[in-house]
Order: sequence, then structure tokens, then C-alpha cells
Amino acid sequence: MENLYTATVTVTGGREGRLSSSDGVLQLELRMPKELGGMGGSATNPEQLFAGGYAACYESALNVVCRRREIAYEGATEVTASVTIGKDADGGFSFAVALDVKLAGVERELAEQLAAEAHQVCPYSKAIHGNIDVKTRIV
Repeated sequence: MENLYTATVTVTGGREGRLSSSDGVLQLELRMPKELGGMGGSATNPEQLFAGGYAACYESALNVVCRRREIAYEGATEVTASVTIGKDADGGFSFAVALDVKLAGVERELAEQLAAEAHQVCPYSKAIHGNIDVKTRIV
């Protein structure tokens, strides 16, 4: 792999701690969601951060695929990622992801093809392939 960019983030205190990026742009409090037995509140959590990163990366990949195929769409593309954490069969924890994709002005069948192709471009999709259940829906 040719190194293009490295993001460095440090967390202290785990799910009840603090997150900071090496460039100082991210300075976030982390809290366990109430649904997982935490206090919740006005702080983020790893699942939200993963969902945001995946949605941004996948939407960029989708735009790359559209440009390569010279597909015109109306307005902007939009991707909403929902990351679910749950118990797996071994008693540990696993993720599942749902990606809701909006491609205004593109027929559903073509939108499904483009969404599938975007998984071949997106580094997040490549990294989790075969490890996390990902459902992609055209909305």
C-alpha cells in the first residue's frame, strides 16, 4: 500500500473517556449509551464515530463510481449509516451496518449496481468485508 495519509487519535478512559486527534481538530467526550448501561448524555460513542466515518467514506466512493461511469444524478448523493452493536453467538460483541443510499434521479436497478460497485472502492467496505454484516438499501 502506498501511504497517502495517516490519522492519529488517542483515547483515554475507553467508552467513558476522552478522544483527541493529533492535529487537535477532534476533542470529544465519550460516553456509553444508556442502551448499553451507560449514562448517555451529550457525548459521542464509538458506534457513532464508526457510522460517521463509514458513511462519509462510502458516499465518496459512490461519487467516484458515478463519475467513472459518467452517471448524472439530481442534487447530491446521501448515505446514512446505522451501526448496531449486539451479542454474537460466542457471547462476545459484533457489529451490523445498514447503509441507506439516496441517488435522486437514478433508476433503482442502476442505483443498486452503483451501490454495489462503491463497496469495491470504499476502504471501510474492503476492511470489514466478511467480518461485519452490511446491508445496503436504496431509499
